[in-house]
Amino acid sequence: PHSCQRFKATRASCQIIRNPTMEEKMHDGKDPTTVFYDLNKRLSLPADIRIPDGYLEKLQLSPTFDQPLSRRSRRASLSEIGFGKLETYVKLDKLGEGTYATVFKGRSKLTENLVALKEIRLEHEEGAPCTAIREVSLLKDLKHANIVTLHDIIHTEKSLTLVFEYLDKDLKQYMDDCGNILSMYNVKIFLYQILRGLAYCHRRKVLHRDLKPQNLLINDRGELKLADFGLARAKSVPTKTYSNEVVTLWYRPPDVLLGSSEYSTQIDMWGVGCIFYEMAAGRPLFPGSTVEDELHLIFRLLGTPTEESWPGISSIDEFKTHKFPKYKAQPLINHAPRLDSDGIELLMSFLKYESKKRISADEAMRQPYFRSLGPRVHTLPENVSMFTLKEVQLQRDPGYRNSSYPESGESRKDKI
Repeated sequence: PHSCQRFKATRASCQIIRNPTMEEKMHDGKDPTTVFYDLNKRLSLPADIRIPDGYLEKLQLSPTFDQPLSRRSRRASLSEIGFGKLETYVKLDKLGEGTYATVFKGRSKLTENLVALKEIRLEHEEGAPCTAIREVSLLKDLKHANIVTLHDIIHTEKSLTLVFEYLDKDLKQYMDDCGNILSMYNVKIFLYQILRGLAYCHRRKVLHRDLKPQNLLINDRGELKLADFGLARAKSVPTKTYSNEVVTLWYRPPDVLLGSSEYSTQIDMWGVGCIFYEMAAGRPLFPGSTVEDELHLIFRLLGTPTEESWPGISSIDEFKTHKFPKYKAQPLINHAPRLDSDGIELLMSFLKYESKKRISADEAMRQPYFRSLGPRVHTLPENVSMFTLKEVQLQRDPGYRNSSYPESGESRKDKI
């Protein structure tokens, strides 16, 4: 029922796949193209969908065809077309396995497009894991060019399968493929897309809580999308207490590492800073192996916090227990020499000890660092990609190990 709402069909974009029986006019004089268009609009279907044989004829003979759809009849219509059914999707390769889910590359028989099938195992005693329920409930309401699209949901006795759009790789794989030497212009494009997706989530009071390169997916055009909302939370009250066991250690902010469970959208902004550095420098910023080790790495670079730099720090038990050495802050430019002064300034604004002082996603997009992207990136509709602007194009990454990349300024014809 939540399928493909981003891909509202238009007359121009409908790719009609006609069945032989549809070539003639139907009984009331409407031609198949018009009927297909009406159906597309009513059910929010993707433009390139293959409607099963005979379905349009049967639908048109229905006495209620021209009346508004009830929720129940819409669900029945989608089911008859093939949504919500495992047999509609063909499994191809296994992409990965997590704590509660296995992800497969697949193909939709309805559109012939590639999809990602996230198969969540259901334990009879427990039912669907809360992380899966959370992911579904949040994603069905998040429709944005920089957030992965949830196409379909299939519920069987043994599993819950979430059908997502397919993207070629994640940011970690992308960085590995170019020897961790990215074009600095591409770093800017990727960072802007992360912020665009996050700003949209944060405006809707949704925190991601698990930002890391593995959860940022990239397609062959360079479009980046936030994924894996299993830990995400809808936040209604700013002071609500959440678990501090979230966000992979390397991207976890110091207030959460020290046990804070009162956090807001700023929890995501520290992780953005860590990812920004990793893209620019080619290595993780704080690759700690334990919580204590992680805090040591943070304090060694940014300076051990004091009451002046972080009011209230001296009364936090976890901080007092560890007795950290008194490190002095180091200049970030020494660690990320490829960043210009605007980039260093933006990086610093993400990596603030006090969470309320961290820059917001919305504010970060308006910083001088992004000026070279031009003014039009700020006025794009939410569901429109940055790459619709001719001035925004991915460049060849210096460290890329394949000659199929175009030089700077050309459009990219080959896959990453």
